[in-house]
Amino acid sequence: MRSIESRGGNRLASRWALVLAGVALALFTTGVWSRPDGAAWASAYDLVLYNAVYVGGAVVCVLAAVRHAADRLAWASLALALVLGLAGNLVYTLVISQMADEPYPSVADAFYLAYYLPLYVTLIALIRTRVGRFHTSMWLDGGIGALGASAVAVALLLEPALRLTEGDLAAVVTTMAYPVADVVLLALLVAVSAMLGVRRDPSLLLVAAGIVANLVGDIVFLDLATAGHYVEGGPLDLTWLAAVVLMAVAAHRSDGSRPRTRDTDTQVGWRVLAVPMVCNLASLAVLGLGWGDRMSPWAAWCAIGCVLAGVARTTITFREVRAFNEVRMEARTDELTGLPNRRALLEAARAVVAEATTARPAALLLLDLDGFKEVNDSLGHGAGDQLLCQVGPRLASALRPGDLLARLGGDEFAVLLPATDLVTAADRGGVVAELLRRPFAVEGIRLHVGVSIGVSTAPIPADDVQELLRCADVAMYAAKTERSGVQVYVPDPGSGSGDRLRTMEDLRAALVRDELDVHLQPQVVMGDGRVVGVEALLRWHHPTRGLLSPAVVLPAAEQAGLLRPLTDVVLGRSLDAVAQWWHAHRVPVSVNLAAANVADLDLPTKVAAELAQRGLPPEALTLELVEDTLMADPERGRTVLGQLRRLGIRTSIDDYGTGYSSLAYLRHLPADELKLDRSLTADVDRDERAAAIVRHTAALAHDLGLSLVAEGVEDLATGRRLADLGCDVAQGYAIARPMPLVDFLGWLAGERSERLRTSV
Repeated sequence: MRSIESRGGNRLASRWALVLAGVALALFTTGVWSRPDGAAWASAYDLVLYNAVYVGGAVVCVLAAVRHAADRLAWASLALALVLGLAGNLVYTLVISQMADEPYPSVADAFYLAYYLPLYVTLIALIRTRVGRFHTSMWLDGGIGALGASAVAVALLLEPALRLTEGDLAAVVTTMAYPVADVVLLALLVAVSAMLGVRRDPSLLLVAAGIVANLVGDIVFLDLATAGHYVEGGPLDLTWLAAVVLMAVAAHRSDGSRPRTRDTDTQVGWRVLAVPMVCNLASLAVLGLGWGDRMSPWAAWCAIGCVLAGVARTTITFREVRAFNEVRMEARTDELTGLPNRRALLEAARAVVAEATTARPAALLLLDLDGFKEVNDSLGHGAGDQLLCQVGPRLASALRPGDLLARLGGDEFAVLLPATDLVTAADRGGVVAELLRRPFAVEGIRLHVGVSIGVSTAPIPADDVQELLRCADVAMYAAKTERSGVQVYVPDPGSGSGDRLRTMEDLRAALVRDELDVHLQPQVVMGDGRVVGVEALLRWHHPTRGLLSPAVVLPAAEQAGLLRPLTDVVLGRSLDAVAQWWHAHRVPVSVNLAAANVADLDLPTKVAAELAQRGLPPEALTLELVEDTLMADPERGRTVLGQLRRLGIRTSIDDYGTGYSSLAYLRHLPADELKLDRSLTADVDRDERAAAIVRHTAALAHDLGLSLVAEGVEDLATGRRLADLGCDVAQGYAIARPMPLVDFLGWLAGERSERLRTSV
């Protein structure tokens, strides 16, 4: 906690220091053209405001060094540079400028020149924290940047300084030292940019902008000083102040995390090549425009060095790219046969399976040579290797463009067939088997080997690469066991996995082909047998598997992400059904909701629209959900159910007693009824403990204003016992089994509930 508070305090102090520097800069800027009258006042004005910018910047950098361990050296060095610059300003203003004959060089010049050294350290420290490991191409990029920048800088900065050769040796050396320091700083900055590449690193970009502003000020100052036109306190001073502010902002914005480093692998992207390319072009321009007496030999040699480094970098890049491609190829190629290996097959299969659809499937043939072990045992592994090497050329005629033959290992091969259905894949498997049954010539001997081939397809029954390989492997072993040559994978209903995958795809089609329907099971009052509700239960008229129950449909729908559209279909079917009897019999229909529906904030609006479309009132519908469904997101579930109740739609908690059964959430639940699960009602006439649970649950429901529905009423004795225990409504085989709409309408008109009414 102390650490967090300390960081917060440091950042606040840093922000105030930046504000101080910004205000001082603004005041100095606005006072450039009009300062207080009197030399003393003007000097004090410049002294305070000008140096306040340095003070604020130094404070920000110190606080950044305290906050961030990763860049501590960089910000500490930058703070030292600003302190040295501040010291030079103070010495010059307070001491040197007050002398009748200003000495040159002076102590102030020592501080100004020392200012550059920590800047060099700052740049080196920033790049060191951003690059984990340097390699040859990065060093060459840095050399290209340094030499190219030096060539330009020497031509622009050193040329005026080289003309100032008159006077005292110390004065000449000092005059030369400033542009040389600037050239080195610019070369280092460009070298860092070349090594890191073009990147979005705010701290580094701001530092670079500050250094550029500093360089611009030095270049203009040198030209003005050479011509004798420089005026202290003029607009030029703003360039150095702007440099300080930019570098301070860089330190303030640093978040202390290590920026993502440039990869150490070969890179040829524009972000990496942009800076070296610009430097090479600039060097060529220097050579072309300034060759001969018009340009310093130093600029020429720097430009030549930059071009030569660029040639070396290009050579190394080609070598690295070629080596990288060779390594990549070797990693994906079988060493013995030269065919793609398992890794290459998996990479290609992922792309093919991802694009496969039911209308345009993909297939895989998995091959295993029969009798290969005997060849190795009798003729040796050399003969076996020769045989394996002939498989690729033998099968070349059976491959289409886009097909991939790979060796997986040993005597196992695979053929990936994009855009191939199951029938075509099986036919192709037969062609492959026929080709491999032809004799092979190995060491002057004609050898015959058989092959077992397993065939599988995607996205049905396999929806990913591993499942595709597994299915083909199962089929291949079946082919080997049955000696059938080629075997197509058929899902095993006992295993569940392949059957489930096929069910998921069939269900998608069923939603389009209108194969889903609802069967209706009535609910009656325990006391008099009146029909007070009917539950809609999903049924799927599968074209080959017959009538399927929710136990088959719902798990597949959940895995396929089809619960919402499935519930929409059931809701529509149920409301179509209740519309046929509502005006004659005011019996509402109950529809089950899934977790995806309960979390859907648009559900109340959708349900209201469905009711309005059929001219039904809200009381014609009851929505059921299980406890576990609501507990997935209680707050959102309560919001949705509350909106449904405000519309007048009843809600019911289904399978009560099998989930969380939390009395705390039941207290706040916006529901109208509880439905006891059949596991609690089945033994109430024989088990007093079960009866006690039902009795107390009924009392609890009534105290909360809820009605209690007993599911699983399979016989009259159970129904009578549940009525005695306080249950309000019964549902189960003792009343009626789930039935199609036509049968339910007949049942409702014939008042079949009389059976339970007279008994109870």
